[in-house]
Amino acid sequence: MSNTNKTSGGFNFMTALLAIVIAIGIGIMIYMFVLGNPDNFDAEGHPKQGNYLGMMHAGGFIVPILMAIFIIVVTFTLERFITISKAKGSGKADVFLKNIKAALASNNYDEAIALCDKQKGSLGNVVRQGIEKLQAVQNDSTLNTEEKIEAVQKELEEATSLELPMLSKNLTIITTCATIATLWGLIGTVLGMIRSFAAMSAAGSPDTAALATGISEALINTALGISGSVVGIMAYNYFTTRVDAITHSMDEAGYSILHTLKFSK
Repeated sequence: MSNTNKTSGGFNFMTALLAIVIAIGIGIMIYMFVLGNPDNFDAEGHPKQGNYLGMMHAGGFIVPILMAIFIIVVTFTLERFITISKAKGSGKADVFLKNIKAALASNNYDEAIALCDKQKGSLGNVVRQGIEKLQAVQNDSTLNTEEKIEAVQKELEEATSLELPMLSKNLTIITTCATIATLWGLIGTVLGMIRSFAAMSAAGSPDTAALATGISEALINTALGISGSVVGIMAYNYFTTRVDAITHSMDEAGYSILHTLKFSK
């Protein structure tokens, strides 16, 4: 019986949770000590003219949360990029599949396995499992052709089921943050507009400083929320496309292996 290989990599649950907690802590620290630096404000506590750090601080308690979400998106984007790049393996998938088909056509299983070891990715792991199972059932006289095909197909499905969760792991965190960033930014926008209208409705002359602070809060929260959402959506779509490409290559390789068994003499 062949050993079942699985591509390792990526944050596990505890590491992912720790990364999220650290991102929240970094967001709060940036808000308090960088954006909230006294040098960013005048004597009355208002952001200095043209000081964008002070203006961002005026966004209120929504800002550190939005910054934490952005950091989380960037962190898991890097994590997925490294992991999926590793899972992709070396060389081009189409060239690898072409060489595998040629090796199987000539019944050179050792060469095919060597190609899988050289590929060093999820595709190579799945193909290797299928080829090893193909070798095991090829000359088994107790099984008919349909039973052999079923055994190899089951082996391929099991190998694929081990790889796919690793490829798609933590993508839900990215897409969730992309959604939350927009909604949380919208909450900050609403709160900023409420503060602005409150300043406008004050008796006598409107409090222009409070009005400007409210508008700044609304716009800054909108900008941060949209930024986090855009990065998250782009990253999620990019990685799902790459995962789909790897999955398609696995299916194509599995078909080639089954085709070899079905038409072998």
